Amino acid sequence: MPDDSDLLTACRAGDEQAWQALLDKYERLVYSIPLNYGLSREDAADVAQIAFTSLIQSLESLRDDSNLGGWLALVARRHTWRIVNRHKREPAAEIDSEATAMSMPGRANEIEQWELTEWLHRGLSLVGERCQALLTALYFEPGEPSYAEIARRLGMAEGSIGPTRARCLQRLRELLSQ
Repeated sequence: MPDDSDLLTACRAGDEQAWQALLDKYERLVYSIPLNYGLSREDAADVAQIAFTSLIQSLESLRDDSNLGGWLALVARRHTWRIVNRHKREPAAEIDSEATAMSMPGRANEIEQWELTEWLHRGLSLVGERCQALLTALYFEPGEPSYAEIARRLGMAEGSIGPTRARCLQRLRELLSQ
């Protein structure tokens, strides 16, 4: 998947595939925020529409190195808070009781987890294929493959996995701290 900078550039040029890729990448995040605050699906759809409309309106002013996921999440949260505040002024019967019964702090943690996962995924995409393959095998594959299995699959000496892992993690830390 192209990075956000490439997506922004292509969207500015009117590339429909870039818009679709951008929507595919961030639609679930934006839509989940109002749901996690206990709003209805209709309100969530409204918030998503507002967030992406705001993106279109702000497209020319956003820097290419903008944290697009964070920007969209912030816009979605702000509009969600407006709706939540509006609902506080309405009679309680109009608020979806099942949705408000959801644990908002726990749901907010899910959003933070998604943002962290997106941040880590971005970092992994920058460390290079060898490091990406090694770190993915070591930390993200189900079943916890052995060093011997990973070494065979990646064409590495089994004894070099630990030192290579350390170098890859250091590189990942450097990239993520930028």
